[in-house]
Amino acid sequence: MNPRTLKQTMQGQAGILEMLVDEPQLAEGEKCMGVAVIAHPHPLFGGTMDNKVVQTLARAFVLAKWRAVRFNFRGVGQSQGVYDEGRGELQDLLDVIAHMAPLASQESALSLAGFSFGSFVTSHAARVLYPNRPIDKLVLVGTAASRFEVAPIDPTLHECTLVLHGEEDDTVALANVMDWARPQSLPVTVIPGGGHFFHGQLSLLRSLVLRHLLSPLVP
Repeated sequence: MNPRTLKQTMQGQAGILEMLVDEPQLAEGEKCMGVAVIAHPHPLFGGTMDNKVVQTLARAFVLAKWRAVRFNFRGVGQSQGVYDEGRGELQDLLDVIAHMAPLASQESALSLAGFSFGSFVTSHAARVLYPNRPIDKLVLVGTAASRFEVAPIDPTLHECTLVLHGEEDDTVALANVMDWARPQSLPVTVIPGGGHFFHGQLSLLRSLVLRHLLSPLVP
């Protein structure tokens, strides 16, 4: 484990939630960009905060000087509760955001990311929070558009949103993601030959996410 990775727990509505907080390495006088909260894949199919894609997303955020927060949804690992088909998991995500990135904090800037089922949950969190809570960057990877009703992304968030999908994803077909994105005119970045878990392409995934995080918004 990264020596700057801290294990934490917090009280959620279904009980204790376990988290891993990855701290960026900052030079003297350098400030953390804010807090990025990352949601993991489906709890009933082995999804945890230790998933390789989730770890890759956390690494990209840390390299971009964000504090990256990974957590286990209810019923996963040491997190209490049981799977709730996305409803309770959305509440878990909102609870983690409220605990780790309160608006009153000096590091109130917030970014959200999710992989697969986690992207579905993250899309709904963005819809609940925005625009009352600003979202700096939004990253959706392997979005589970064939299996769940993924929320549309507010048009004013499109410039800060990165949607990444593998060309040969056999868990969530690229066509399903395009069907979700097309009515919104929301761009989708396709990784050629990529599968759902991006085996052999995690470095490329990290690079694409990092480039997005470091790119300034066009006024």
